Amino acid sequence: MEKNNQQKYISMDLAEIFYTLRSRANGLSSKEAKQKLDQYGLNEITAQKKRTTFNIFISQFANPLVLILLVATLISGLLGEWTSAVIITLMILLSAILSFIQEYHSEKTMAALKNKVAVKALVLRDKKVQQVNTAELVIGDIAILEVGKIVPADLRLIETNDLSINQAVLSGESFPVEKETVSENNVKESLQARNLAFSGSHVVQGYGKGIVIATGQDTFLGQTAKLIEAKEPVSQFQKGINDFGYFLFRIIIAFSLAVFIFLALFRGSWLESLLFALAIAVGISPELLPLIITINLSRGARIMAKKKVVVKRLMSIENLGNADVLCTDKTGTLTEGKIELKDFLDFAGNKDKNILFLANLCNTYAINPSNAINPLDLAIVNYAKQHQLKKNGYKIIENIAFDFYRRRMSVIVQKNSEITLLCKGASDEMLKICSKVKLGDKDEDIKIHINAIKNRIKRLEENGYRLLLIAQKPIAKKEKYLVKDEVGLILLGALAFFDPPKVSAAQTIKAFIDLGIQVKILTGDNEIATERLCQEIDYRYKKIVLGEDLENISDEKLKKLVNQADIFAKVTPEHKLKIVKALSESGHSVAFLGDGVNDAPALKAADVGISVDKAVDVAREAADVILLKKSLAVLIDGIKEGRKTFGNTLKYILCTISSNYGNMLSVTGAALILPFIPMLPVQVILLNFFSDAPMLAISTDNVDDDYIKKPKHWDIKKIRKSMNYFGLISSLFDFITFGFLLIITKATMPVFQSGWFFQSFLTEVLFIFVIRTKKWFWQSNPSKTLIFSAIITTATILILLYTNLRNYFGFGFLKINVALTIVGIALIYYLLTEFFKKIIYKKFEI
Repeated sequence: MEKNNQQKYISMDLAEIFYTLRSRANGLSSKEAKQKLDQYGLNEITAQKKRTTFNIFISQFANPLVLILLVATLISGLLGEWTSAVIITLMILLSAILSFIQEYHSEKTMAALKNKVAVKALVLRDKKVQQVNTAELVIGDIAILEVGKIVPADLRLIETNDLSINQAVLSGESFPVEKETVSENNVKESLQARNLAFSGSHVVQGYGKGIVIATGQDTFLGQTAKLIEAKEPVSQFQKGINDFGYFLFRIIIAFSLAVFIFLALFRGSWLESLLFALAIAVGISPELLPLIITINLSRGARIMAKKKVVVKRLMSIENLGNADVLCTDKTGTLTEGKIELKDFLDFAGNKDKNILFLANLCNTYAINPSNAINPLDLAIVNYAKQHQLKKNGYKIIENIAFDFYRRRMSVIVQKNSEITLLCKGASDEMLKICSKVKLGDKDEDIKIHINAIKNRIKRLEENGYRLLLIAQKPIAKKEKYLVKDEVGLILLGALAFFDPPKVSAAQTIKAFIDLGIQVKILTGDNEIATERLCQEIDYRYKKIVLGEDLENISDEKLKKLVNQADIFAKVTPEHKLKIVKALSESGHSVAFLGDGVNDAPALKAADVGISVDKAVDVAREAADVILLKKSLAVLIDGIKEGRKTFGNTLKYILCTISSNYGNMLSVTGAALILPFIPMLPVQVILLNFFSDAPMLAISTDNVDDDYIKKPKHWDIKKIRKSMNYFGLISSLFDFITFGFLLIITKATMPVFQSGWFFQSFLTEVLFIFVIRTKKWFWQSNPSKTLIFSAIITTATILILLYTNLRNYFGFGFLKINVALTIVGIALIYYLLTEFFKKIIYKKFEI
């Protein structure tokens, strides 16, 4: 047989299905089941290959920046600078270990999917009911479904009795689906079929039997899982890190090569020139960047955890902050994710409390509270309790139970000597048994108004309401009331049920828009119901697109469509995946929030996948971030924290790359005009380390409120411009210092190197306080930790220069008046860069 094709069984009659699957109504024999098990394999969803502990650790080194630093470590060793080599190695290892610990504790595997399927299943084998391991279920088996059980495989139903199945884990929709055995035609999507039951869904009412048509990877659940096995995409933030690494690599190669050639030609010492060029390569490398990124992310993760946002993968914090599009389902995020009674209307369109009163009597809860599981009946009861509705002397004397073929239930109630039959059920079935309709005070012939009634029902259903109609008739006292008594009823009205919007939904969506994030709704529901919800929460959208509109179109048209539309209705897991990929390929940083199996592929494809703690296992596994409360509002704090983390990371990058670039320009220029090397290789590396050290506290720094209002993205061009302009200003002050040391103080080589080392350190530390904000320095306060770390590092440098430690690094003694003059030069540099910062930021929008 052809596997992986549930669709074809929807329209087949049962005889044809039994013939195709080589089975029969009383089930397979044990021998046949074993043969099929050997042929098709176990009914299991193969877990995605688990990352080993070693693989998780090694993955922390798989980025260009770390590779650059590993090369820098090797160069330091070749230069004999073992202290520098050890320091850089420790920085890399510390960063890797911190990231590894976070990811190791969060790492799980796709094996969790197995938990979605029942461990045991009831089947007909050898003409009797048997309990077998779900994994041993085979195509052609007859499975038995009962209330509370999980459907063990994909089934074509062959017998049903009041069977309702909750498919929310697959479709995301909260209403249970009533199931039947009748063959269907023109069903576009398998999930819409009422004669199929899907692996992993829950039986919430009734009883059924079904023939297994797909197992394991070939079930709808398994096919969805396959979509997750694709290689995890590189996020926009990771692309930015990689681009920055390649940019830095090109700068280092070009600079080092130029310095080597110039010095070799002008000085003649090829070995000395090579060693100095290699030292410059190490000096311009941001040794602390991986560690600072990790510290920033770890701190962000701790803060977010306190706000009920759990981060599984550290890098996802900045992905969350950079997101400019949020894709979300409506069920449980914009809505409460539960069924409530919305209205009770007569067919003149008026609210009628009598309809509610009678529905509260004609209710499974009223008959037997302990056995009431129908969610619609419970919604009626809850509403009645909230509004303190009483039975007013009515007594239920008998009931005619609901069954799927009638799709209705009846109760016979008595008050005094008056006996009434009340009937409640599905629209189509109720219209068949009603001869009149109550309009105002009159009971009129239903045939006259049937078209108007059907149109009203259609409009309500299209708006996302689930309807039950209620009718009544007076009836004589009898010993036994039967189904045949359900005729000639008077149609009273309809009960409308819905999944109510969250009170906070409108305010939350506005908060996302204020943060510069587009909110796009992806739902399996129809467009009319989704449009109604949007009106209720005041969500203004540009365009609605149906899932079928996304099929058979070019990639370019798809990208255009997903950028134009805000609502995508009647979408499948494949559609959601296509939407997320198209948005990402259009340059957007995409966050996706979902909690069902149908959301898992898109969760993995997004720059940051967001799920909830009560989501199905596969959704939690595919996600990067877990919300302990399913609410878009919880995400707001997470996004702000992500932007703060990105902002502080970018501060370090702009500071270190600009300062290092300026120093390297100065080193190169000085090497060409000075009779000695302006700074020893060990001094270059030492300067780079100590000037970076205060930046370890950058994760604690305050971020301006203006900064977090809009998403931020990597922009290498802006980083390069910042590097060029601020680097040139830094280099200008270096040459001013050179002139002061050489011409005014007549400094020897060791004193010159001490003076320039001190000036370079001061300007870079002061530059931290320039670059940390777009505002004037008095308008934005740095964190106390950042100030303290700068003071401690400066004190360490003074100890280094004014004790015997300076001899170990080739420094000369720096007179106090010379040192104070250098401090003055550094302060002028600070004020000038503070002024030029406003010009540069405004011109280049950095």
